[in-house]
Amino acid sequence: MAENNQNRRYPQNLQGVLQLAMDAGSAAEGPAPVEPMSEERKTWLREALAEVAKGQMDEVEQMKQCLAVLCKEETSEREREGEEEMDEEDEDERESAFEVLSELCENLDNARDLMILGGLELCLSKYLCHAQSGLRWHAAELIASCAQNMPQVQVHLLSIGALPKLLQLTDSDPHPTVRVKALYAVSCLVREQEAGLQAFLTHDGFSVLMRGMQSENEKLRTKSAFLLLNLLTSHPEQKGTVVSMGMVQQLVSVLRTPHSPFHEHVLGALCCLVEGLSTGSQRLQESYSGSGGVSQTAIQRAPRKRRESGRTGLLRAFEGCMFPWAAVRR
Repeated sequence: MAENNQNRRYPQNLQGVLQLAMDAGSAAEGPAPVEPMSEERKTWLREALAEVAKGQMDEVEQMKQCLAVLCKEETSEREREGEEEMDEEDEDERESAFEVLSELCENLDNARDLMILGGLELCLSKYLCHAQSGLRWHAAELIASCAQNMPQVQVHLLSIGALPKLLQLTDSDPHPTVRVKALYAVSCLVREQEAGLQAFLTHDGFSVLMRGMQSENEKLRTKSAFLLLNLLTSHPEQKGTVVSMGMVQQLVSVLRTPHSPFHEHVLGALCCLVEGLSTGSQRLQESYSGSGGVSQTAIQRAPRKRRESGRTGLLRAFEGCMFPWAAVRR
């Protein structure tokens, strides 16, 4: 009896208890006889499977309907005269179609289907350059939704030239929301995507991020600094390129602006640039030396502080940039 207790395996979790109960029930009842499936059960099973497939088909139909709205011809300038209300209704309808597509394309299968249906080409050819800013930023947002975590869609968008247009919108569109959404789409095309990064470098993407951090748009500044930090962290081989562009001096000048939460990302980018790269550290000290209001003591202590306490030390070293009065007090 003791030997049987030792050999018995007790369940270690709830799933094991359930399995034990099922085994015990099967042993008591004996094997269930195998019977052919009744027509009623076959019908129920077919309907259940059809219902599961119907959901995906319904979503594809929704996308086709939205694309039909977006493909409609717009009224000419002459026809628009005296019909401003109709124009607003048409724009609202197109924006609603974009919103539905963006929501649907959070599903990766739907994003791929939209690519196959030609929706991405439509965004690029017609809506990223549309006169209405609301349609421009909705198109950029849809591109971002489709490209995020979807390499197949990313490669397709890069092949049809989406990245240069998105960088242009990020850099110079007059509407702030368009610039933010375009940068979001850029981020979805270049992060963890080697082909996207190479296209980003070809079209001087780091300069676009630098100008974004110098803009008046708080969201654009924050997102530009975050993307810069992310790219430098995941691609440290690009540090030399960025330093040679004069990015260190530009980042220090950004830190001299009134304090803002996005400075955290700027400081992080500077940490990446000077860590393990003597040229970056040298450019940083040169920037300090040429800055008014920063004491020589703070400049001399910066490298030692970095060695002693890493990022915390660098944050203290930059106090002179963000709070000149603190450096003078020392």
